[in-house]
Amino acid sequence: MLMNMKELLKVAKKENFAVPAFNISSYAMFLGVMRAAEKENSPVIIEIHPHELAFTGDSFTAAIRDYLFKSPLPCVLHLDHGASVDDVMRAIQDGFTSVMIDGSSLPFEENIALCRKVCDLAHAVNVSVEGELGTIGVTTSKEAYDAQKIIYTDPEDAKTLVEKSGLDSLAVAIGTSHGLYPKGAVPKLRLDILEKIAEAVDVPLVLHGGSNNPDEEIAGAVVRGINKINISSDIKAAFYDALREKLQNLNLREPNKIEPCGIDAVEKVAAHKIRLFRSNGKASLY
Repeated sequence: MLMNMKELLKVAKKENFAVPAFNISSYAMFLGVMRAAEKENSPVIIEIHPHELAFTGDSFTAAIRDYLFKSPLPCVLHLDHGASVDDVMRAIQDGFTSVMIDGSSLPFEENIALCRKVCDLAHAVNVSVEGELGTIGVTTSKEAYDAQKIIYTDPEDAKTLVEKSGLDSLAVAIGTSHGLYPKGAVPKLRLDILEKIAEAVDVPLVLHGGSNNPDEEIAGAVVRGINKINISSDIKAAFYDALREKLQNLNLREPNKIEPCGIDAVEKVAAHKIRLFRSNGKASLY
């Protein structure tokens, strides 16, 4: 059951849970995610980044969309971190039901204008729009992590952005980082800021950089108003770690002998995230 994210997250916000949003760039990863969602009876968001889309191609998206359309689960096909109107238009033409336009690096008024433009385009064809305000951290190295300056989302600015742009959901910056944290880095989420943002805005809130954070902090974010959490690095690390171990047998060469272990690894991680986000069993609410 394919729907847009506004429809999906409306239920999550009402029932106070978060829908997992998994970034995938291969069909094997996708199968691992869907097997977990099906077993846990969870709604699910499948995300593809523009860089992933450039790699996989439009026909790959058609295959993903076909599977989601036929699934009994409530599903969304979402463009992650679209950087331009061109990115958004490609996704819409490919049949994505939701898009993100990331203007967080722009001056505030320019971010509003870009989000407004994308909302006007996307809403005309029943596609939902996610925006972002503030900065999500980087984890390329311990030095880069320590040196970065996180710009936390200002609650009043969040309210203004949503009201002036028409966004359906908002990604907020409360201390997470994209990727896996380097050794010695200790993330700390500003749940106090999240509470203030949740009080200021009416739309569902999104947490990017959800991989590798302590479970107790993520659980705390869910009960304080996060309704969508992005997961990419956690499932990809599990997938490729499993494949590396399998490929120690140098005689293996057939994908159907190699990739099942990766699919199983993704399924295990995805199932854990689904339960952590309190999304398990929630497909029955739709």
